[in-house]
Amino acid sequence: MKTKLNVAQIGVGYWGPNLVRNLVNNDRCDLLKVCEISKDRRNFIKNLYPKIHTTFNINEILNDNDIDAVIIATPVSTHYDLAMKVLNSNKHVLIEKPMAQTAQEVEKIEIKSSEKKLIAMVGHTFLYNPAVKYIKKLINENTLGKIRYIYSQRLNLGRIRSDVNALWNLAPHDISIIQYWLDNPEIQTIKYSGESYVQKGIDDVAFLNIKYKNKILANIHVSWLDPHKIRKMTIVGSKKMVVYDDISNNKVSIFDKGIDKMAVLGENMDFDNVNTFSYDYRSGNIKIPDIKWIEPLKAEIDHFFDCILDGQECLTDAKHAKKVIQILSLNES
Repeated sequence: MKTKLNVAQIGVGYWGPNLVRNLVNNDRCDLLKVCEISKDRRNFIKNLYPKIHTTFNINEILNDNDIDAVIIATPVSTHYDLAMKVLNSNKHVLIEKPMAQTAQEVEKIEIKSSEKKLIAMVGHTFLYNPAVKYIKKLINENTLGKIRYIYSQRLNLGRIRSDVNALWNLAPHDISIIQYWLDNPEIQTIKYSGESYVQKGIDDVAFLNIKYKNKILANIHVSWLDPHKIRKMTIVGSKKMVVYDDISNNKVSIFDKGIDKMAVLGENMDFDNVNTFSYDYRSGNIKIPDIKWIEPLKAEIDHFFDCILDGQECLTDAKHAKKVIQILSLNES
């Protein structure tokens, strides 16, 4: 049975070099080829990693039968076409987020990968973050009680994109995390509010409000036009509350805070006919757990290889990718 994969990568723009670095340092694969249309970016990779073959011709990857899997890190508009070509060449594929531009395109990728018995995975890297996984464990163990609402902020001054708006650029991270934490609950309504200030027709700031049928609210605020750099999510539960701050040294803080409803008994101390209540404002300790750090991108790539080599169930497969894109498209189905 094969224990080491031959891999190629398409695209080495803004995020691509991080993928290349992880692939080069992963002893479960050999990164044989990198395809990039920009000569400057090809030379950049060649100078860093002289042993990697660089090319501008995608067919050098598609027609190479020695390559087992391909990483796609190109503009969103190219994801679907490239993914289908890779799958048709009988290679597994890991596609940077979002997997495609529409849910219909993701469905076609899912069908093709199933037909070919290949792995098609989306790079929702934050789901491989140890802090996100730790919070998922807290939720599953009912440490937080009933989840009431979640709100997130992903803000900065830049980096401005011209191929997608701030929602499609930034919100896939938070949507994928919320869906993962809550086990993909059924959605009741989605409301969107955004505005373009820097580039006409491309929203720089967006607010997305999701109401789930189990009475959980989620609010997502994203912007590349903000004075603060913030990467924070807050979960309010009936027992405890949690803050996940991705740019803090202490990424997870658990607050023993809440409001408890307490019955006030009448003169006859009748427990069966209580209709008056008081509220206990609970404010306990803050716990900062010790979480072992592993680079999420490394964990994501390892999981991709686990799915290929060991048949592990894919955490961020096309089904997961489809739901995220449906929400981004303001589709409640």
